[in-house]
Amino acid sequence: MDTRTLGPLTVSVLGLGCMGMSHAYGTPLAEKDAFALLDRAVELGVTLFDTAEVYGPFTNEELVGKGLKRHRGRVQIATKFGFTIGEAASAVRPSGVDSRPEHVRAVAEASLKRLGVEVIDLFYQHRVDPAVPIEETVGAMADLVKEGKVRALGLSEAGAETLSRAHATHPIAAIQSEYSLWTREPETNGVLETCRALGIGFVPFSPLGRGMLTGALKDISTLGATDFRRGLPRFDAENFDANRALITLLEERARDRGITAGQLALAWVLAQAPFIVPIPGTTKIPNLETNLAATDIRLSAEEAAELGALLAPEKVAGGRYSAAQEGLTGR
Repeated sequence: MDTRTLGPLTVSVLGLGCMGMSHAYGTPLAEKDAFALLDRAVELGVTLFDTAEVYGPFTNEELVGKGLKRHRGRVQIATKFGFTIGEAASAVRPSGVDSRPEHVRAVAEASLKRLGVEVIDLFYQHRVDPAVPIEETVGAMADLVKEGKVRALGLSEAGAETLSRAHATHPIAAIQSEYSLWTREPETNGVLETCRALGIGFVPFSPLGRGMLTGALKDISTLGATDFRRGLPRFDAENFDANRALITLLEERARDRGITAGQLALAWVLAQAPFIVPIPGTTKIPNLETNLAATDIRLSAEEAAELGALLAPEKVAGGRYSAAQEGLTGR
């Protein structure tokens, strides 16, 4: 598989988002099935695997670390910190953000143990903490690099100004934010421009629109009761129907090329810049194989522009998050 760079890391052009294996999309994968998925990803050339302490919480890091242990020399593991995770309604769940330096160190040590590694390849601040200057947080993260516990630093869902300030404190290898044919904010909020100017990698999560851009999700009622998409505005019944009609247009273009809608959507993201490394997630090996085949698809500038216009932001019904969730993004 082709590779791209995220700061000092050379990674596969497509990574694997591991959240859905044990978090947010309903029933977690059985351990043996998760391990088989991870094995197949490595076999096909994937080297970048993305997790976070909040996925589970905690259980996803343990799963990914255990599943990739025998592949450790061939892969890079990215994880994220930044939430406070406490007890609420008898369930462990995030209850706020915390990027104080002492918390940064504590969660790094905990993640190292859960992952079963001596060094975290890419350590992201998951959400910006408005109560802590980014220079203080990144300074603490940089100390972990000096100590050999972390290889590269990243931010997630940060704004362009915060990204620039962070990079001035210590080189930032990557920023992770949502980006796809139907989520285009990084094009207009300065983040992609800042990445290009400063040589920072951009790692889109949900490049398949949380499954919507694959065309496989045709009825909102098929989502499980605990699937977090049920709480997202774009998946409200009325918005879903409008967006489903929009995805039909993408499916038609994909059929014209003899590929799937999801492959076309991934090829579009990859075509936007050479510093972009998407991390589509899946729980099924056939879907993994389909996604990775998108790396062989080449779009001309004209084709990419046409697809971008087809799913222009103003055509998409509903916001990507609720108002409360949006409050934690783009600072």
